[in-house]
Order: sequence, then structure tokens, then C-alpha cells
Amino acid sequence: MSKYAPREWTPDEKPMLPGSPSTPAHPTPLRFAYLAVGILLTITGGLGNALVTVNLIHLQGVLGAYQTETAWLPAAYVMANVSMNLLLVKFRQQFGLRLFTEFFLVLYALVTFAHLFVNDLGSAIAVRAAHGMVGAALSTLGLYYTLQAFKKVWRLKGMAASLGVAQLALPLAYIFSGDLLQIAEWRGLYLFELGLTLVSLGAVLLLKLPPGDRFQAFRPADFITFALFAPGMALLCMVLTFGRLYWWQEAPWIGVALAVSIVLIAAALCVEHNRTNPLLNIRWLTNANIVRVALSLLLVRIVLSEQSVGAVGFLRAVGLDNDQMQTLFACVLAATIAGIVVSALTVDVAHLVAPQVIALLLMALGAWLDAHASNQTRAEQMYLSQSLLAFGGTLFIGPSLISMIFTVVGNPGALISFSVLFGLTQNLGGLLGSALVGTFQVWREKFHSSNIVEQLSSLDPLVASRIQSGAAAAGQVLADPALRTRQGLASLSASATREANILAYNDVFLVIVVIASASAAWIFLHAVWLHYHPAPAAPAPASPMPVTATPTPVAITD
Repeated sequence: MSKYAPREWTPDEKPMLPGSPSTPAHPTPLRFAYLAVGILLTITGGLGNALVTVNLIHLQGVLGAYQTETAWLPAAYVMANVSMNLLLVKFRQQFGLRLFTEFFLVLYALVTFAHLFVNDLGSAIAVRAAHGMVGAALSTLGLYYTLQAFKKVWRLKGMAASLGVAQLALPLAYIFSGDLLQIAEWRGLYLFELGLTLVSLGAVLLLKLPPGDRFQAFRPADFITFALFAPGMALLCMVLTFGRLYWWQEAPWIGVALAVSIVLIAAALCVEHNRTNPLLNIRWLTNANIVRVALSLLLVRIVLSEQSVGAVGFLRAVGLDNDQMQTLFACVLAATIAGIVVSALTVDVAHLVAPQVIALLLMALGAWLDAHASNQTRAEQMYLSQSLLAFGGTLFIGPSLISMIFTVVGNPGALISFSVLFGLTQNLGGLLGSALVGTFQVWREKFHSSNIVEQLSSLDPLVASRIQSGAAAAGQVLADPALRTRQGLASLSASATREANILAYNDVFLVIVVIASASAAWIFLHAVWLHYHPAPAAPAPASPMPVTATPTPVAITD
């Protein structure tokens, strides 16, 4: 068949969306092979950033950098990653899945290899940004390979499973990254990731995706939109990352970056609004149902910050390191896998609201259990609560995203908008959750610290006793009584700060309870309203809207 000859798909083989592979009937052993490769690609795509994120404290010493400087490493990844779907979707549509798969995996391997030659902070940030750009392709590849493992009637279950597998990266990074650091310090992290990437490359070269449709997708104005939208989103990511570290009102450049980001994003949206074939479908993005689902995904990312920022921050405040949290995250990993299985088995197009509500209530329960923490709380006391959060987060994401993707199937022109929106809710939502939770924790710590200090008086016998015990503990190394007394005061001050932090984290957990419970009530009440007040059927449009996903074909098959 000629490269440019049209190809007729059977109903079962037809690609679900433009740029996706066809779905022929595979024999059972081949389906398992596709599933294994899909899981491998999904974990490979998320593990690199997770390994860096959970080991920022160790990287400070290796790179000789402060906390505010090493924060650029995960920030650079997200800044480069968040907007790449604007171009990646059209790249698949125009150049085909085979080139997309092989080109980006080879590029991913080269960037990972470049990590081994990083010697300073500047080069590390540059490599992480490059990693973010090419890493955006791997999550899509993992989804496509996973869907090949499922028959048409089970394809939504495969989608739910693939989305859940993406949540495994963070607990896996906590479990074995410590061993990798012992092998070859920070290069051990990248050696492992490089090996995983090469295995993934070999797997996709041996087991290729079925061909899909190809179109003349790119238009010159697409690059104008990208040139405005990408730096605008990057600046917004930078603001969310560093706002709480430099503090929002203390660094003038944060306000300048936020203002410039708003101008650039608004300019990109104006360009798209006036285009005949827009890259971003503004009408679809502003649809009430899409806004509601996107907001729910954003709220869940904020709730899940209770785990990545709240629980981990609390445990580090009471003196625990990653090695002492391995068992905790083994429980989180097991709960995530259970959530994947339950979500895949129970997902039902007719009942997408119930699992979302149940998931949010489980996360609210987990946060409420954590809200009773004290200075005696350790990782063992958080096994149940963090497992509930992990299970609920995995159970939620599948049904919520499936409810959104049906609007894309009916309107293929919104595919790029859908990909960008989902990436924003996950990447930007994670940064927003960390910023809000971290800011609230600092604010409450200052509040509790001032209250505690106001109640401390050297005339109080209990306070005097604590100062004397602290001074006695320093008596073996300090001969000067005045220095011993100052050391006792410093010990008391450290204890007061620790208690203020514990109270602040309890406040954070309670706020997460409120957010999760309110989100569950909102989704449930909205479903009840729709049940008794169904939306009227939309009238057929007088003239069809332009659809960007069905342009003039120049090459129909890979």
C-alpha cells in the first residue's frame, strides 16, 4: 500500500482519537506483553522526577546549594513539562506514532545519560528542564501501550489502570532511592533511571504500536501560541514553587513574574480565540462540565498534598529521614496498587460519581486521622491514614478523567485542549497544592509559636526546670555556666518551635479534611441536581464548527 494511500479501519480497529494507534485484535500473550511495556513506560516517565523530588535534601550537599536553589530542579522539570502537550499531540498526528515513540525515547535516554556529567547546579537545572520536555511523551506512550492490552469493551478499565500506575512513581522513589544513593551517591539515581530508560527503549523497538492516522496538523500560528503560552506557564510554575520559599511579599521579582505570566497566558488565549482552527479550543475549555471536572481534579491534587507535603513534612519535623519512611511508603504503594485494581474493576460509565465521592471521603478520613498527631507520632501511626489517601487518590482519578474524555470523543478538535488541561491539573495542581499547604503551615506555625512563647516565663517552675535540664545536658562540653544557660534556653526554644510546627501540621490536616469533604459534597449534590433536573438536549448547530483534528490528510498510515 502506498504511504499516502488512505486506509479503511474496521470499527474495532479505528483509533479512538486522532494521533492515537489503531486497536487490532491481539492474541492474549501479546496483550500481556503490551500491558507490561505500558506499565514500564509509565513508571519510567514518572520515576525520574520523583527520585529528584524526594532526595532534594541529599542533593543540597552534593551540589553545594541551599534549599531555595535545589528547588529549581523539580521546578525546571515542571516548567518545561507543563506546556509540551501543545506540540506533542500534533507531532503524533503529523509524523506518526512510530517516529514519535522512537525519537522521544532515544532523546529521553540521551538526556538521562547527560545527568551523569552534571557537576554543578546550573547544568543540573538545564538537564532537568530538558528532561521535562521529553518526559511529557512517556506518559502518553504508557497509556497507548496499556490500552492495547484491553479489548474494546474493557478499554476504559485499561485507561483507569494506566492513570493509576502513574501514581506509583512517588512511593517507589521513597522505598529504594536510599539504596541507590549508597551505591553511587546522586549518580546512582540517574544510573538506575538510565538503565530503566534503555530497557524501555528496547521494549518499544521489539514491540511496536499498531499504526494510526496521520494528518497535516501543524500550522504556523501554532508556534505563536506556544511561544506565548509556554513561558507564561513556566513563570507561573516558578511563582508557585518559590513564593513560599522566598515568601510572597518579600521578593519583588515574584510579583513581576506573576504579572508577566498573566499577560503572556492572556495573550495566548486571545490569539487562540480569534483563530479559525485554534490549537486550544476555548469554547470547550470554558464549558461548565469541563470546568467542573478540571476544578475537581485540581482540588484532589491539593488534597493529595497532605501526603507529599503535609505528612512527609511532619515526619521530617520530628526527625525522620527517607530511610525511616520506607515501610510507610511500602504501605502507600500497596494501597495504590489496590486502588488501581479496584478502579479498573469497578469503573462504569453509568456510575462515575459514586467512586469519586467515596474516594474523597476516604481521603478526608485519612487526613482526619493525621490531624491528631503529637510529638510522639511516628511513621507507624500513619500507615492507615496515608494508605487511605493513596487508595482514594488512585480511585478518584480514573472516573473523573473518563467523564471528561467522552466530550473529546464527540469533539476530536478538543484533543489538544484536553491533553493540556489534564497536564495542568496534575502538574500545576501539584505545585498549587504544595504552595497552599506549605504557606498555610508556615502561617499557622508563626501563630502557634507566638502563643507558646507568650506563655513561657523564667519565673514558671516548669520552664526553669526545662532550662536547667537543657543546661545540664550541655554541662559535659561547656564549662561556662552562662553558656550552659544559653544552651538550655536554645534547647527550650527548639522544643517550642517543634511543638508549634506539630500544631501547624495538625491545622493543615484539618483544612485538608474540610476541602476533601466539601469536594465530595459538591460532586454528590451536583449529581443529585442533574438527576432531578436533566440538561436539555443541545440543538443541532446551524453550521458545523471547525474541527482541528480532521484537516486535509497527507498521509493516512504510518
